[in-house]
Formats: sequence, structure tokens, C-alpha cells
Amino acid sequence: MKIANVIVDVPTKQTDRPFDYIIPKEWENVIQPGMRIVVPFGPRKIQGFVTDIKAGSEVKQLREMIEPMDLEPVLNKELLHLGEWLTETTLCFKIFAYQAMLPAALKAKYEKMVRLAPGMKAECLPQKIKPYFTNHKSLDWEEALKDGLVSVLQQEAAKGKLEVVYVVKERVRKKQVKFVGPLFSAAELAVEKEKIQANAEKQKQVLDYFIDHPNPMELRKLLQETNASAATVKALVAKKLLFEEEMEVYRNPFEHRTFEHTYPLPLTNAQAAAIKPIHASIESQKHEVFLLYGVTGSGKTEIYLQSIQKVIEKGQEAIVLVPEISLTPQMVNRFKGRFGDLVAVLHSGLSAGEKYDEWRKIQRKEVKVVVGARSAIFAPFENIGIIIIDEEHETSYKQEDMPRYHARDVAIERAKTYQCPVVLGSATPSLESFARAQKKVYHLLTLSSRMNERPLPAVDIIDMREELRAGNRSMFSRKLFDMLKDRIEKGQQSVLFLNKRGHSSFVMCRDCGYVVNCPNCDISLTYHRAGSRMKCHYCGYESHIPKVCPECSSEYIRYFGTGTQKVEEELGKILPEARVIRMDVDTTGRKGSHERLLKEFQEGKADILLGTQMIAKGLDFPNITLVGVLSADTMLHLPDFRSSEKTFQLLTQVSGRAGRHQLPGEVVIQTYTPEHYSIELAGTQNYDLFYQREMMIRKLHHYPPFYYLALITLTHEHLMTVVAETEKIVHYVRSQVSNQAVILGPAASPIPRINNRYRYQCLIKYKREPNLTRILKKILDQYQKETKNGLLVSIDINPFILM
Repeated sequence: MKIANVIVDVPTKQTDRPFDYIIPKEWENVIQPGMRIVVPFGPRKIQGFVTDIKAGSEVKQLREMIEPMDLEPVLNKELLHLGEWLTETTLCFKIFAYQAMLPAALKAKYEKMVRLAPGMKAECLPQKIKPYFTNHKSLDWEEALKDGLVSVLQQEAAKGKLEVVYVVKERVRKKQVKFVGPLFSAAELAVEKEKIQANAEKQKQVLDYFIDHPNPMELRKLLQETNASAATVKALVAKKLLFEEEMEVYRNPFEHRTFEHTYPLPLTNAQAAAIKPIHASIESQKHEVFLLYGVTGSGKTEIYLQSIQKVIEKGQEAIVLVPEISLTPQMVNRFKGRFGDLVAVLHSGLSAGEKYDEWRKIQRKEVKVVVGARSAIFAPFENIGIIIIDEEHETSYKQEDMPRYHARDVAIERAKTYQCPVVLGSATPSLESFARAQKKVYHLLTLSSRMNERPLPAVDIIDMREELRAGNRSMFSRKLFDMLKDRIEKGQQSVLFLNKRGHSSFVMCRDCGYVVNCPNCDISLTYHRAGSRMKCHYCGYESHIPKVCPECSSEYIRYFGTGTQKVEEELGKILPEARVIRMDVDTTGRKGSHERLLKEFQEGKADILLGTQMIAKGLDFPNITLVGVLSADTMLHLPDFRSSEKTFQLLTQVSGRAGRHQLPGEVVIQTYTPEHYSIELAGTQNYDLFYQREMMIRKLHHYPPFYYLALITLTHEHLMTVVAETEKIVHYVRSQVSNQAVILGPAASPIPRINNRYRYQCLIKYKREPNLTRILKKILDQYQKETKNGLLVSIDINPFILM
């Protein structure tokens, strides 16, 4: 008898362990670790992951598994092991770890059905529900709710006439397409064609086509090629001359695009020096972490491409992570152009079905390279030769919900298993990575100048307070306005960057200072011009704009702050001749719109590209000679110890978009705090000096990279409950850790209420606390039992967002 160890799809403390199930005889040779199976759990049927197969069990009464959901394992041995590591390091349930590794399409959906109990017939049911079971064995629960039948169904279920079952369904189907092909050879078809009556012209045409092209082809394409109708093909199938069958095809997100094949470029001396140790690590199969620190435009991508080439030649595979926002068509072009069909692309712009197909190409070993956002780190490869993380400082590499992993940590863990290098690339590395490189934990590789020896763009920092004093109330400084005008006259392109979407950030009464807030969250509502609504970006609440102030009845309600819509409007007034493309979450929401807008800009159909952070990275257009940053302060004043670092990184990245080719570039940064070191140093792109200044501040205030962090957040509908419980936790943690640890709290979160739930937190700063994981696990276990009273506790180790 074979027993399967199964992690079931029930995310609770009590079920976060393997359960034993008997594998029935007919499945004994089929079931393998890493497969998903359907198992009975209490009264329901749910999915579970098989983690191991053994010969016996200590449990006396075992139930049998019901059926497999996969024909081959969806998680290989290494990914199963990685799931255990994730559970330990992020304090999540195993089921969350395994599900994070699979495309959304493979997450099971449960459907509730009511059906006749064994041996029962529809005749024995009351008249009200009998028709539902006369021709059908089961009734969908949603339908029962809609028709108001639940109470009758419950009464009959209590008498044992009906039962409720859960059906596990896959979210996505494989894409099937109708193919048509000949049942005879070309010579035999020619004979058969003569037997067809003279007036069936179209049938003869189709046969002629297959005499010339004997391979099966997609029905849709056949009809296009021959101008025949589906009825014509049906007639030939009926005559047993052609066959028709459904075949599985991949959904191809790039079917309307052709990729020009590119060849390796000659490397500069600096590039050659940087690539050498990476190649040596690939050759000797030695695990090492490289930090490739190169200014914007220094040719990091070419180093990635040539390192991957080396790995492919050795018969191994590569994973390349790029931030979601810079997964622009340009990035995809570079990899597809060099490696063609050996590349699978995974990112949020694809549909669930497209993602599933790309994932299956990887699983079936049909590709050698994966380019994708954060979750692509779990690509089911089994012979990884290199992992590359581009723009490694990006905060989007950290997942904000369970499991709260950082892709960089997962990459290093996987690379240890395969004894291969990890390359972290950035023009502005995160302080943690740069500090590790300084301590020789990572191997630092530097590219200090641009590829074609182009100078970095000249940067002007404009003090907007001076502009106000000079009577300029516009959102554009005089200098930026003159330069925009100049570029339009010269036929050159400009990029305007603003870190906010919407029209203006808040609505305020100018008489009494009342700001319109969200009723469910302690945060102001954002005004969106489209539809004249105010929206909460946290809970989704929407409201109309008041005509008078609800507080003092004044009519002086005005919009404050600046959003992309408002800038676009202002540009239309002051530079009516400028053609503007706006890129933000609102304009790029539809599939393919991102790509379409960038293509229009590349083709010179616009003079100004205006956008939020999605335009800060990865863009490389020869004609951009001016970059304007409208307000450099938006991030500086957030209650986050990384705000200076993020500001410096973003400004450096945006400045890097200008003057990358023949034409020299200029950058204008508008700010109300020109004396802040992160803005001053971004102006000269002086990362080294910024690093020294910022490290002093981090050391002084006990922040990473000098200390690790753990953030405990509690939420509840009642303020007093959440305060009291946070106090208890703080007290408990203090009693368990050493004196070196710094514990802050209980304190209200920077956003103290979201969706009518109050939020309190406790921040732990520590250097070495070997027992901390055990302490935090204990807190989670304790509060898992108390979720009934509505208290939710979440713990984030090394958080990136402290809001």
C-alpha cells in the first residue's frame, strides 16, 4: 500500500502540516511528489499538493484520495524544497508558498453543487425543487441561491435525500483549435477529386489546396486561403476525404509582432572586464553573487545577453527578472531578438491563459530563458545556469501579501542549489546590496561610463519657491517652459515625469481648510477628472465633488496638488501646438495599450511623453533630449526611512532617459526642497556620495543595512481592542528578545484606518536574534486561534512598505 503525504488547500495553523491519504491501486504508479490531487477533507473535496510518497503511516484510519489533477508534477523536487524554505523565512503557510509558485490559472476554483443522495430519485422531492433534479443529477449552488431554494434544499438534505458536494475546477482550459487534414495521399486525392460532381467547385478547390500542401492546418486559416465556407469542409469530412480534429495550441501574446534577429555586440573594455568573472563562475559552476553597478546607458543589458548565451551553449537555462513597469516592449525585443523562440515571457500584461501557456513551455523544456516580473523567479526549470535581476533596487521585487518574499532572496537560495551565479544589476543599487558588496559578500563589478562615451545629461535644479516669488504660479518653471518650446521647434522629443496619477491629489476648502477624506480610511480622496469623481486609492470608495464645504458652507472648494491629467490640461493651454502622450495606470489599463503608446512616441507621433513611474525605466529613444521632473518632492515626505533612497533612485533613473544617443541631453528637476541631499546628489548622479550620506543616517537611526526589521501589524474594527492587543504583543516580544533589539510601538500605522479597520503596529529592529522566528511564529499561532473576534495579525520580515 502506498501513502501520499499531502498539504491541503486550507490555510490555517491546524492544517499547516502533511496529511496522509491512501493511493488507490489504479493510481499507484501515477502519483508522484509535486502533483496536485483531489482529496476528501471533512465533508468537502479540496485540492492538495503531494509532498512525499511512503510505504506506511502511523495513522490507523486513513481515507483514500479521490483523483489526480495533473498528469505530471507541477512542482519539481527543488521547488518543493524551496516551498519549505519560504515557509520558514516568510512565516507563511505551506499552501501559500506552493500556490505562489504556480500561474493563476492553476489555482483551483471550488464550485458548490447540490445533488441527489445515492439511491434517491427526483420523484421523492417536494414539487418546488423536483424539476431541478428531473433531468439533471446536480444543481449549482449559485443558481439555488438566485432562485431562493436554499431553505428547502437544507430540509431535504437533513432528511438524507440530497447532499452538498464541492467540485474542484481548473480555472483555465488549454486552448483547442480545429485542424483539418487529408485522409489520403496527394495522388489518391487527385483521383477522388474527379469523382466529385461538377458543380461542387469549392470542394475541388479545397482538395487542390491539400494536394499542394499535404499537412493538416488550422480550419480558420484554410478558409482564409481557399475562400471556402465551413459547410464545404464539413461536406468533405462527411465524404471521409478529410479529417477534422481539435488540437492544442499555445496562446501567443506576440503573434502580431516580428522580432528582428540581433547579434552580440563588441564589448567595451569596461564591459569585457565586468563579464569575465561572470563567465568564470558559469564555467566552474561556482555559486557567486555579482553586483553589476553601472551608470544609466552603460550597456548592462549586453552583459546579460552574452552571459545567457554562454549558459545556453552549456545546455543550461536562465531566469531574468525585470521590474514589472520596465517590462516594456523594448526589453522583450532585446531578448526575443537575440534568442528568438527560446524565450518565454511572464508578466501581468498577459491574460491568465497566455501566462499558463508560457509557463507550460518552461515546464516542457521548450524554452531556455524566462524573462519576467517577480513571480518568474519560480519558473520550473531544473538546470539553471544563471539568474539575473535587473534594476535590483526596485521595491516591486518584494511581495506585499503572503508569502512576503523578496525575489532577490529566492534567487540566491535557488542559485545555491544549482551552484550558479546571480547577477544583480542597477545604476542605483539598494543600500543593502551595495553594503554587502563593500563587505565582499557580493562581488562588485563597475561600469562607470556610458557605452558610446556620451556624457551624462546636464541637470538643472529649479527652486519652485523662487518661481512663486517671481509671480509664476504655473506648474512649469520658466526655464522648463522655454526648453519645452525650444525642443518642439527643433523637432526633438521631451519626457515629463510626475509621480502621481489622477487630476489633483486632494479637494480642500480654501476658507476653513477642510479636506475631503474617505469615510472608511483616514486618507484624503483623490480627484479624477474623468467622470468628475473623487476616489479612495485604498478601499475603492467613490463620491461626487461637493459644491459647498460640508464644514463651513463656503463655495471656495478647490483642487490641490497635481496629477497627470491636470498637467496634460495645462500643457494644452500653454503649448497648444505640442502633441502629448500620457502614460499612467488610467491610460494603460487596457491590454496592449502600453505598447501602442510607446510605439506612437517612438515613431515621432508626439513631442512630449508625460507619465508616472512607468516611464522612468528601460526607455531608450534616440530623439529624447529633455527630461523634466515636475515635482521631485512627492516621495520625500512619506513616513518611510527609504524615502530619500527612493527619491534619489527615481530621479537618477529618469535623468538617464535623456541624451543616450547622438544628441546631448538636458534634465530639469523642479522642487520645493532643492537643498535636500538626495535631490542635490541626483543632479550630479553621484551615487557614492549619496551612499555615504545615507549610510550615516541609517546607522544613527538603527535602520537597514545596519539592522534587520520585522513589522507586526494588527487590524480590528474597534480602536481599543487593537491598541490593547498590540500592547500585549510588544510586552511579550520585549520579554523574549535581547537588550540589543530596539522595539518601537505600539504606534498607529501611518495610515491609521483602512476600510473601517484600525491599524496599529510594532517595529522590531535587531542584529542577531536567533529565537526571533520562533517568537514571531508563536504570536501568529496564538492569534490564529482568535480570528473569530475579528482581530487580524500580519508579520512582515524585512518590510519594504511601513505604511
